[in-house]
Amino acid sequence: QVQLVESGGGLVQAGGSLRLSCAASGRGLTMAWFRQAPGKERDFVARINWSGGITYYGDSVKGRFTISRDNAKNTVYLQMNNLKPEDTAVYYCAADGSGSSRSGYRYWGQGTQVTVSS
Repeated sequence: QVQLVESGGGLVQAGGSLRLSCAASGRGLTMAWFRQAPGKERDFVARINWSGGITYYGDSVKGRFTISRDNAKNTVYLQMNNLKPEDTAVYYCAADGSGSSRSGYRYWGQGTQVTVSS
């Protein structure tokens, strides 16, 4: 069983930045971020392989968000820049999976709220 704990969410104005963190109890796993806005599906944001050498982003965040990891700390980060109101959502960390589908990941965190005001 892998436990994931997200942190770093909050309220920010449009154009601002936030960094989310996800501390994992397991090692060597592909990790990903998803987000879910009220009344919408949980959408893929970004993923990173176990070494950190391969990353992939959803179209809506390319060029603004960066996923990275520190394997010494078992932590994955999501740096979010130039935030927009449409980025408002609960952000979830996921682990042990592949691809861009919610069903592709075995473990999930509890989520952290990100709110972007205009």
